[in-house]
Amino acid sequence: GGIGRDLFRAVQSWVGHWPGGLGVATIISCAIFAAISGSSVATAATIGTVAIKEMTDRGYHRPFVLGLMAAGGTLGILIPPSIPMIVYGVITEESIINLFLAGIGPGLFLAALFIGFCFVYARFGKGYEATAKATWKERKDATLLAIPTVILAAIVIGGIYAGWFTPTESAGIGFAVSLIIVYGMRRMTWLKLKEAVNDSMKTTVTIFLIIAGAKLFGKAITLYRIPFEISEAITANISQPGIFIVMVCVVLLIMGFFLESLSMLLIMMPVLYPSLAVLGIDPIWFGVLFVVMIECALITPPVGLNLFVIQAVAQAPIAEVIRGVWPFIVIMLGTVLLLWFWPDLALYIPYKL
Repeated sequence: GGIGRDLFRAVQSWVGHWPGGLGVATIISCAIFAAISGSSVATAATIGTVAIKEMTDRGYHRPFVLGLMAAGGTLGILIPPSIPMIVYGVITEESIINLFLAGIGPGLFLAALFIGFCFVYARFGKGYEATAKATWKERKDATLLAIPTVILAAIVIGGIYAGWFTPTESAGIGFAVSLIIVYGMRRMTWLKLKEAVNDSMKTTVTIFLIIAGAKLFGKAITLYRIPFEISEAITANISQPGIFIVMVCVVLLIMGFFLESLSMLLIMMPVLYPSLAVLGIDPIWFGVLFVVMIECALITPPVGLNLFVIQAVAQAPIAEVIRGVWPFIVIMLGTVLLLWFWPDLALYIPYKL
């Protein structure tokens, strides 16, 4: 229904004239849209459809544009509501609300780092055309068009935290409200609705099959006591939480070369979770760290899912996308390091507010 386009235009009208302004607008739009979708693919595809063309037309270096968009899309699974956090909560029986609250700080911090990199690009990059400062009328008109999108995000997030509906139910609420919005704005036709329903069914069935397969896998390895034996081996040989975290991060990076994010989560958590209590690792904090590592895997070559989403949206060679993501991979790994030294980045909101 064009709500992603309206959102980007509104943010662009306020920050587009800043140094690297279109990049800044892209990240802010991704962060806001993340509060609606909970999906990295949806965030990257929706905002990327508008932002990539806008930035390349203005002379931004194409690998930078593609890398920024791939990385910005990953905010969709860290800023709540987050599909991987819901799955993590279901597997571990931890509070999904606390997981969502714990994702806010790191999500906003990561978005701020991406914006900071846009400023660095603007300082040292050459050849891009700055956007003219929008008039107050242009800002007002663009913002009015984006208000329904902000209302949708507020309903989804506010409803979850107020206890009006569960995180799982929020998906249905979000769909119903967005349908009302696009019909009210006269942007929806039966053909578009049919296409949207078909796409949603394909995605849902795919996720269902992944979860079903992972559940069978989890049941099988549990019957053979594999998680317990691995947990015992870890606790017998690894007494330092730091070494355990480094090992997990390395394994997840390697798995990210070959596996989709939910598969990694569903396969690894039954194996890793029993070790957390023994090593004194907070499971909410670990869930956030795990999701940040999944974010990193989503843009890690050769098979990071967001790489191919952006390739399809931009009709660009995959090598061009890969060239642009390396600075953002470094930023994400730096965030993991910061989470280790400053756990309150994730835990302050759920435990102290």
